[in-house]
This record gives sequence, structure tokens and C-alpha cells, in this order.
Amino acid sequence: MKVILVGYRASGKSTVGKLVSDRLRWPLWDIDCGIERKSGMTLTELYQRAGENRYRQVESEVVAEMCGNDSCVIAFGAGTIIQPRNERIAGVDSLIVYLKLSAEQLWQRIAADPKSSTTRPNLSSGGLEEVVEMLARRSPTYERCANITLDGELAPGRLADKIVERVNQLAGS
Repeated sequence: MKVILVGYRASGKSTVGKLVSDRLRWPLWDIDCGIERKSGMTLTELYQRAGENRYRQVESEVVAEMCGNDSCVIAFGAGTIIQPRNERIAGVDSLIVYLKLSAEQLWQRIAADPKSSTTRPNLSSGGLEEVVEMLARRSPTYERCANITLDGELAPGRLADKIVERVNQLAGS
């Protein structure tokens, strides 16, 4: 079994993923970091230079590699689970957790992160409008794929505890 964290940009996937990884003593894999390693470029550079199709191709290769592991925590990129191939791969022997926040809460977090604009490509107009638009498109998939949906406004430690509790329940501990 593996834990896969999904949700929009700035939902806490990396932060919560690290805590879950530490608690379970499982490695943490990050799809965005894997894309950067594999391509030798930042996410923005890859998206701008090679286009979305190549970006999604590299992303799917990284998903297949990382999801081939067991007893690990994987933080998906905001759009990773939206691709049908990635959804199918993620659904095998996984606990998929959706960290859900409102567009306004996400935009506050994105705006507070000075690295966000340089490391993540704009997918439409940018700003809160983009978050609202992309969340409207992606939320149905996040919700459909998730085994559990958690309120991303909870403290990261509480979120990690809830995820570990569910993993232990599924493992029969």
C-alpha cells in the first residue's frame, strides 16, 4: 500500500506528506520534484519550452515509476491525478487522500509563497481567477478519486494523524 496526496497547488501535500512519511517511516516521493529531476528543468521551464503535452508525458513517466513502489507516500502535483492514465496507476493499492480547501484559502497560501510564481506555470489568467477556474475543473476528479477527503485547513499534524490512522485501519493494526 502507498499513500497518495492530491489537491490543488498550496493545499499542503508536501508538508503533510513529510509528516505522514516520518510517522510511518516510509519514504516520501514528490511528483513535481521527480519531473524536475527527469527533465533537468523547473516545472515552469518544461511547460514553457516543451509544452503541456511533453510536460504531461514526463509527469506520467514519473507517476508510473513512483507508484511502482510500495510503503511510500507520494505527493502528486495539482494536475497529476487529472490525467486518466495517472488516475488508473494511482488507484492500484493506494490510499488516495484529497486535501480540500476553498479557492480563496488556496490563493492566500499561493500569494504568500514567494517561490510559487517562479516554479509553477500559470495555466490561465493567473491570480485568484485562475485558482477558481482550475479548482472548478479539477475538484470533481479529486473528489471522485479520493478514498478520503480531509479539510486542508486543519493543522498539518492533525491531518497526518488522520491519514496514519486510516493506513493503520486498512493494514489491520
